[in-house]
Amino acid sequence: MSKYLINGGKPLNGEINIQGAKNSVLPILSASLLTQQKVVIRNVPRLRDVDNMLKILKNLGVDYQFEDNVVVITPSTLSSYEIPSGLARELRSSIFLLGSVLAREKRAKVAYPGGCDIGLRPIDLHIKALKEMGVKIVEGGGYVYCDAENMEPSSITLDYPSVGATENVMLLATAIDGVTTIANSAEEPEIEDLQNFINAMGGEVSGAGTPFLKIKGGKPLKSVDYTVMPDRIEAGTFIIGTVLTGGEVLLKGARADHLNALFSKIQKWDCKIEWSGGNILVSASGKRGELGIIETKPYPGFPTDLQAEICVLGAVANGSTMIVENLFETRYKHIPELQKMGAQVKVKDRIAVFNGVKELTGAEVNAFDLRGGAGLVLAGLIARGVTEVNNVHFIERGYEDFDIKLRKLGADIIKK
Repeated sequence: MSKYLINGGKPLNGEINIQGAKNSVLPILSASLLTQQKVVIRNVPRLRDVDNMLKILKNLGVDYQFEDNVVVITPSTLSSYEIPSGLARELRSSIFLLGSVLAREKRAKVAYPGGCDIGLRPIDLHIKALKEMGVKIVEGGGYVYCDAENMEPSSITLDYPSVGATENVMLLATAIDGVTTIANSAEEPEIEDLQNFINAMGGEVSGAGTPFLKIKGGKPLKSVDYTVMPDRIEAGTFIIGTVLTGGEVLLKGARADHLNALFSKIQKWDCKIEWSGGNILVSASGKRGELGIIETKPYPGFPTDLQAEICVLGAVANGSTMIVENLFETRYKHIPELQKMGAQVKVKDRIAVFNGVKELTGAEVNAFDLRGGAGLVLAGLIARGVTEVNNVHFIERGYEDFDIKLRKLGADIIKK
């Protein structure tokens, strides 16, 4: 397994380009099956999760080319409706294919998905919504068997604003004559990106960014050439890294309007954040501030995908910081690793309370999931001495060339 070796204490300075959003690319790749014409998707990051989704598409018989962050897909070659467990186990987002495969084939056999072990992420919301749309579903032997021959438009009310369930309903609804609505839908920017992609193919979806979506389905969808939105989590990670290390970084191709929850939490640190067009400039002195109480919530609340990174700020912040993880019950696996580096923190259930320390010390630590691993890298950037982060394959699920970008900004980091 690969690892990062980080010699801490160097501020981040310079500029980087923000990658396309992982959490947009995956459902958009799935949505490419909604047409039988050529699909071109630009700004696609080279990530383990993207590679795994493309492997699944290939297993379904779909031809594609991936070069220079551009994926060209030929959906007309789709020849299977089964997603085996070996592929689904590697990628939580394989569940997104349920809606699009049903839309094309009117049937699907999908293994229960995997991905990072950050707690229970049941698919019952997906199944309940699809049943309300007339899909017959049988579960057994680790698979979900679906028959959509009698699918029909419906008015769906989600018990929780699940991003995945919202996206699956959107995908299937495009193939159903009539109007399907989703109340209590997820409001994440990635939902809007999927809406824009479907509409660029000739679909008719409205309401993204609000808790009520409307899909008018049944129209044949056409070829599309689409550019994926920037990754707000990657941008947030580098913003936190810049504030931690006390540098100045220009994030090119970022969306400041997607990061208001983060900006509101770091405003008590000695940093300045400016944005214009698609760029964000972060300037920080390294002088520490307070964080107070931070609770992860669905968008537009503070994102759970930045919880591990903000924990590092909490570890060295002035005074006490309370982090409340409301979305996933086992997403604190990075905290014992931070304690190895000198963080003073107590965890009870979903609450972590940090008492800020003057410095962290380099140590050998292990990444157990994608975002927790990224947080440990940020901790290594400010730690005294050398930090060794193992299992970086988790980090590579969501960050393209993470170590290369950090080196470009002046970090002393190598991959072995």
